[in-house]
Amino acid sequence: MNDIFTLYRGDSLYHYLIHIPEYPKQTPMDTISEIQVSYHPKKADRPQIKSSQDAFEVIKPLYSEDILQYKEIFMVLYLNRASRVIGYHEHSIGSDTSTVVSVKQILAIALKVNACNIILTHNHPSGSTKPSKPVIELTKRIKEAARFFDIDVLDHLIIGDGYCSMADMGVL
Repeated sequence: MNDIFTLYRGDSLYHYLIHIPEYPKQTPMDTISEIQVSYHPKKADRPQIKSSQDAFEVIKPLYSEDILQYKEIFMVLYLNRASRVIGYHEHSIGSDTSTVVSVKQILAIALKVNACNIILTHNHPSGSTKPSKPVIELTKRIKEAARFFDIDVLDHLIIGDGYCSMADMGVL
């Protein structure tokens, strides 16, 4: 399974693979799989997120316009302590009404890239930016789990016709 993890350098994006290795046939006791992340950032070249508008401006171009109104996509921005973008991960692509989110996988990547803050994002193909009760509950679960690792969930943006910031709403 290969997923793309993207790091920022200047005005361009560099893609790195998150790879879960497939080992030769061995017994389950012989190996333990792990997530591997290539991480080579330049501190000065990463955008800093100071507001929900900053986060929206960074994440919006990462959503394909063709898929934005067709399928729900959940992405995570990973940030350092100064809220500079380390990278992003396209966590899941679902259907027109939902997508599956794994708290465990979000935090595994956050730990691997040494993120201190994360911003959750997903789109609503319907165009609505109103958070549903399940989205609010999921966000609170991720925030609570992240707190155990000293990782702050700064915001959850819902992208549709514009965007909604759960932090700006006071939900977080």
